[in-house]
Amino acid sequence: MDKLRITGGTELHGSLDISGAKNSALKLMAASLLTAHPVTLTNMPNLADTRFLSQLLSVLGVEVYWPNGTNECRLNAETLSSTIAPYDQVRKMRASFNVLGPMLARYGHATVSLPGGCAIGARPVDLHLKALSAMGADLLVEGGYVKAAAIHGLKSARIVFPFVSVGATEHAMLAATLAKGTTILENAAQEPEIADLATCLNKMGADVSGAGTSTVTINGVESLSGAQHAVMPDRIEAGTFAMAAAAAGGDVTLQGVPVASLLALNDALLEAGVEVDADIEASTLRIRRGQTPLRAVNINTQPYPGFPTDLQAQFMALMALAKGTSIIRETIFENRFMHAPELSRLGADIAVRGQEAVINGVSQLYGAEVMATDLRASVSLVIAGLAASGVTDVNRIYHLDRGFERLEEKLTACGANIVRLDGAEG
Repeated sequence: MDKLRITGGTELHGSLDISGAKNSALKLMAASLLTAHPVTLTNMPNLADTRFLSQLLSVLGVEVYWPNGTNECRLNAETLSSTIAPYDQVRKMRASFNVLGPMLARYGHATVSLPGGCAIGARPVDLHLKALSAMGADLLVEGGYVKAAAIHGLKSARIVFPFVSVGATEHAMLAATLAKGTTILENAAQEPEIADLATCLNKMGADVSGAGTSTVTINGVESLSGAQHAVMPDRIEAGTFAMAAAAAGGDVTLQGVPVASLLALNDALLEAGVEVDADIEASTLRIRRGQTPLRAVNINTQPYPGFPTDLQAQFMALMALAKGTSIIRETIFENRFMHAPELSRLGADIAVRGQEAVINGVSQLYGAEVMATDLRASVSLVIAGLAASGVTDVNRIYHLDRGFERLEEKLTACGANIVRLDGAEG
C-alpha cells in the first residue's frame, strides 16, 4: 500500500494552481442522468472519487469519455441500460447515492444501494428520502437498497429541512428540475458548490433560482438539454494549501482560488498571525509567514459561510504549532477528531472531549509514522509533516487520492521534500 514520506522543516515558496472542486464535480456528474443529451465538464479533478462515480455511471449505461490524464469529461446518458445502482459501486463513495433522484425524476423509478457507514460519522440519508417522498415518490427500503417509484412523475413540494444538509439540498434540487410545478427548498445549504450545480442545471435548461441562499426555488421543466460547464475551483484544496504554507512557513501564491468562499478561513489565518493577501478579481491568495510564531485561535465549524468542517483537521495541525491554547469545536460531524491521536504521535498536545478539542501549542513537531483515517485527516498529517523536524511517513494515502489531485507534485513544486513510496519500498 502506497505511503507518503515527508522530510520536514523546509519553507514553501512559489505558486500553484487549484484544481476543480471534488464536492461540485460529483453532483455535476450525477446531473448528466437528467438528460438524453451530452454534458461536458471541464476543469474536472482527476481523483479516485470522480473516477469511482464515472465507473458507476458506466454501469448504468452512461457513455463516459474521459481520457486518463485529462480534465475534460463527456457524459452521455441518452439511454440507460439499468436504473439499479449496486452496492459494490455505491459503497465506495457516499456521493454515489445522489444518482437516485435524477434517475427517479427522468425515468419514474430507480433502485440504489444505501451508502453504508462513514468514518467521520453516520451521515444518514433520511433527509434525502423525505425530500423525495414530499415530491410524491413511493419509497421502500429493503435489503440495503432504496427502491423508488414515481410512475406519474415527481410533483412540486415545499420542503423545509430541519437542519442544513448540503447533500440533501443538492439531491432535492436535482430531482425537482423535472418535477411538475414549483418546488421550494427552505433552510437550504448555501455552499458555493450548490450555486455551481444550479449554474450548470440552468445551462441545461432548468429553472433554478436562489441557489447559494437559504431558499432555493425550482420551476420544473419537461426535459433538459446538454451543456458544457467548467467545474468551480476547489475551496477546500485552496484552504489546505494555504494552511500548509502557514505551517511550514514561506511565501506561496495560490492561483485560481474562489477567494470569496474562504473568508472564514482567511479571518482565522489573520488572527493567527499569518499574512494573507486575497485578491478576489485575480482569484489569487498569497500566504506568507516568516519566523513570527503562530497565535492560538478558537474556531467552531459551521455550515457555510462559517468555518468549513472540511478544513477543521488542517487547522488543528496548524494550531498544534501555535503559541497558547486553542479550542476547536466540531458542530457538523460527531466523529471527526480521529486525526488528533495521529497528530499527537508527531508531538502535538491535543486533548479531545466529545465535540471539542483543546490544543496546547508546541514549539516543534517531530517526524513519525502515522496512519490516515479519512480524507481531510490524512492531509492534516501531511501539513504537520511539512512543518515537523525529521521524516514523517503517512500511511493509507488512498484517502488522499480521493480528494487531492497531484498533491505531492504541487507541494514539490513549492520546495517540499515529499515522495510517494509503494508498499514494496517500505
